[in-house]
Amino acid sequence: MAKIKYFYNPHKLDFEKVRTSFTSVILRFFGFLSASIVAGAIMVLALYSFIDSPKERILKRENELYREELRRMEYRVSELSTSMAELQDKDATIYRAIFEAEPVKYKSTKVNPNSYKYKSIAGLEYAAELEKLSNKIDELTGMVTTQNRSFDELTKLAQNKTDFLASIPAIQPIANKDLKRIASGFGYRVHPIYKTYKFHSGIDFTAPRRTPVYATGNGTVEIAKYEGRGYGNHIIINHGFGYESLYGHLSSIEVSERQKIKRGELIGYVGSTGTSTAPHLHYEVAKNNKKVNPINYFFNDVTEDDYNAIRDIASRQTQSFD
Repeated sequence: MAKIKYFYNPHKLDFEKVRTSFTSVILRFFGFLSASIVAGAIMVLALYSFIDSPKERILKRENELYREELRRMEYRVSELSTSMAELQDKDATIYRAIFEAEPVKYKSTKVNPNSYKYKSIAGLEYAAELEKLSNKIDELTGMVTTQNRSFDELTKLAQNKTDFLASIPAIQPIANKDLKRIASGFGYRVHPIYKTYKFHSGIDFTAPRRTPVYATGNGTVEIAKYEGRGYGNHIIINHGFGYESLYGHLSSIEVSERQKIKRGELIGYVGSTGTSTAPHLHYEVAKNNKKVNPINYFFNDVTEDDYNAIRDIASRQTQSFD
């Protein structure tokens, strides 16, 4: 049985029965329900604000792993950048200096910030870091591509350098260990027949007839023939790279034109053919069609002391043999 409620009416100075209408009951019910809903929402919001759900905990853990991986990638890219800088420095200051090659020009390969690549990460929590890292990777990729092309070029230069070192005239054309065979050097000398002061464009090596004569560098025999005046039986070898060597007054020629020759290979024998006063070998070296002093090209078979002795002997104002 429902309790009857009374209230005191001060105007009548008496207690009156409380009469509750149906509308009032409904309003009270909905008021209580609304208050309960609001209180529940506040409690749920508070719980979600301070206590993570299982899904949120998983997402936060994954987010932390991504952050850690991003840091590792940034560190690795930094290491690669340092290694790349060292390679570039060696390329410029060592490798290309050895081969006298032009330095490499590295082109920037940064991607346009408005490209789809960067739009796809816009709005992400680590968008700025990802964009910076991606930019650095693109830059490194371009540098690696350029460096690979550079190393391909250096490989070719190394091969050419090997060929060059094997081809350049670098030994004496006859056995001359005691350095006593040089009779007349490069420069102005008195001609033995015409008795005039004339430029002598090579070195004369005195040696008995039939002394072996050797090619001073790899190359191709360009001329191997006899002429009555001048060098008599003589050979000219084209070594490539602008170099030629001449061997004159031979008693016999042991090679033929267009024949490939290796350094140290027998090509003929000392004689006194052509314009000559005694058995000897007249030897010349030309660089880009200009006659040069052959003693500067004996570096493969003489010491520094031997070289100085040869320079002293060759500089004496003696009469040439041709």
